[in-house]
Amino acid sequence: MRAAADAIARADHGDPFAVLGMQQEAAGRPVEVRAFVPGAERLWVIDSATGEPAGEAERIHPDGFYRAVLPDRTERFRYRLRAQYPLATQEFEDAYRFGNMLGELDVHLLAEGTHLRNYEKLGAHPREVDGVAGVSFAVWAPSARSVSVVGDFNNWDGRRMPMRRRVEVGVWEIFVPHARPGQRYKFEIRGPNGNLLPAKADPYAFQAEMRPATASVVHGLPSYEWRDQEWQSRKLASSDRTAPISIYEVHLGSWARVPEEDNRFLTYQELAERLIPYAKDMGFTHIELLPITEHPFDGSWGYQPIGLYAPTARHGSPEDFKDFVNACHRAGLGVLLDWVPGHFPTDPHGLGDFDGTHLYEHADPRQGFHQDWNTLIYNFGRTEVQNFLLGNALFWLDHYKLDGLRVDAVASMLYLDYSRKEGEWVPNTFGGRENLESIAFLKRMNELVYGQQPGAMTVAEESTSWPMVSKPTYLGGLGFGYKWNMGWMHDTLHYMQNDPIHRRYHHHQMTFGLIYQFSENFVLPLSHDEVVHGKGSLINKMPGDDWQKFANLRAYYGFMFAHPGKKLLFMGGEFAQWSEWSEARSLDWHLLEQPLHRGMRDLVRDLNGLYRELEPLHKTDCDPSGFEWIESNDNENSVFTFLRKAADPGHIVIAICNFTPIPRHGYRVGVPLPGRYVERMNTDDSKYGGSGVGNSGGGIYAEELPWHGRTHSLDLTIPPLSTLILERKAE
Repeated sequence: MRAAADAIARADHGDPFAVLGMQQEAAGRPVEVRAFVPGAERLWVIDSATGEPAGEAERIHPDGFYRAVLPDRTERFRYRLRAQYPLATQEFEDAYRFGNMLGELDVHLLAEGTHLRNYEKLGAHPREVDGVAGVSFAVWAPSARSVSVVGDFNNWDGRRMPMRRRVEVGVWEIFVPHARPGQRYKFEIRGPNGNLLPAKADPYAFQAEMRPATASVVHGLPSYEWRDQEWQSRKLASSDRTAPISIYEVHLGSWARVPEEDNRFLTYQELAERLIPYAKDMGFTHIELLPITEHPFDGSWGYQPIGLYAPTARHGSPEDFKDFVNACHRAGLGVLLDWVPGHFPTDPHGLGDFDGTHLYEHADPRQGFHQDWNTLIYNFGRTEVQNFLLGNALFWLDHYKLDGLRVDAVASMLYLDYSRKEGEWVPNTFGGRENLESIAFLKRMNELVYGQQPGAMTVAEESTSWPMVSKPTYLGGLGFGYKWNMGWMHDTLHYMQNDPIHRRYHHHQMTFGLIYQFSENFVLPLSHDEVVHGKGSLINKMPGDDWQKFANLRAYYGFMFAHPGKKLLFMGGEFAQWSEWSEARSLDWHLLEQPLHRGMRDLVRDLNGLYRELEPLHKTDCDPSGFEWIESNDNENSVFTFLRKAADPGHIVIAICNFTPIPRHGYRVGVPLPGRYVERMNTDDSKYGGSGVGNSGGGIYAEELPWHGRTHSLDLTIPPLSTLILERKAE
């Protein structure tokens, strides 16, 4: 007993429930109660039924280990402890009188790696056990020699709450009476060699402290009254390949700040009041949030998360975030989360070396360390790690009712040699460079999302030519709903950065994307990655004087919205912010006081409206039958002409893009059908800050003059540096 008491006093006992609490050698023998209560001068065992003392305990270790032998009691009974301290006497429930928290089925599913609601069992959960309110804690640390939960409820003393080890699954658990929501906690873990590790945040914490503090916060999964039934009824249609999907990518920490209050972040409530009406007015269909999973370093933009189950405290509580999502839905906006299963940071309170071993990450740095980002890589070959991430994906879609996940850095997950030189990576079992475990994980994740969350979408940020990223797994694909078209973004931005006089030599950078456009379900991204790290803003990429810069960007946006593919635009791009984006400050909203910036914003709003209104512009975004080149080879004039169509063969939309500052008068464009063609968009319109050149009046009638291999044609005036979008109106 003295050796056990010594181990308890050192917080180094691997089986505390075999020592503490009510113990009995055999049936019919007297029971005894053992407790570790540092600082207590005397200790009594109180019968819960009568409130009377059942016996006084003897202190058998100077640090506070007490033992009460109760010779008159041969049956177990409910009890409390009463401790006398120098200045007060307290009565409290003993954590070691409560039994197992995890049921047999939970243990089986966790061990198997198939517990898809693992977050309901692991982590910290306020609950009532035997009529006593408290919090159950559970953490996976199979190689640990001992684990204690420490927090506000036990003076952060690792000796007070050593946890029970469930050897079947490697999970440590305990029920802490009287612990309550809002209290901070961590896990104090001794590694297999007995070394005390840095205190660890809870991997399943649902709330965390505001950085730079790093503790987890007891929160649980309280019920919430959602008021988004109308949105839920049309959610399935909103994510369909035939739906208009225009995504506003937002970093909540820098969309706007409050400079007069020490440049503080907006709260989730303030964001709901300001961001949501703005995004709705601008005509976007979805808001995509850069990672809001808890992260210690602002400069990572959320891409180095520690708390995958906790919305960041920078803007408020988990309930505040639910209010934000609910408000988005009530405004008709979907919410996508930028989700990061590809890597995690090395911060000592995080997942790295979690139980004294490489638990979540690979041990071999050739597999477990990202050289580009100085981060760790999940071991996708371990079923428990896969389960942790799969449960997390479903958690955000189920508990927070998010409408989809944009999965970050998929390319780094697919290739074992990603950004590595020869000799710096480990081949797979077949000698190849493909990460088979990660591929299996991504497929399973997509199967679960689309199988269990109707209407949710997954979007891959995948920058290579990996085949069938957005094709179903039963056809051999990865199973994503959509894929970012990084090639389109790279090629077209490179083209736009050329001086117009040189664009004739780069003409097919604008057309090359159509060769592979329908091999995937593409999103056309003008994302945050294009306006950071010295790349400058979109408007600053454009050549020419200020007027030409704006005209170029307006024409480029027109090309993008007429082009097949769903749309994504990073915040600030919609009003042509001059400065490169920084996560540390607000967007330059004052620019909207200037006409050219207001005109750009109005253009994006109108393009979104047109994209949603005209079926040919969105119904066939992912269908090759909806696109035809009219003229793709006019490099001398740097003009591109194409048509979009949908189910109604008579409903045709024509796009004409002129990427030189020269207006083209009498420019003839072949069309397949007679009728009146109305100018629905002219990016050179004076209301957007353009020169006002165009085709005014009630429309242009097609002449029966064959052109471009078609029976009819239009005689058009094409403004300088512009995109025209014409809609056919049947007479």
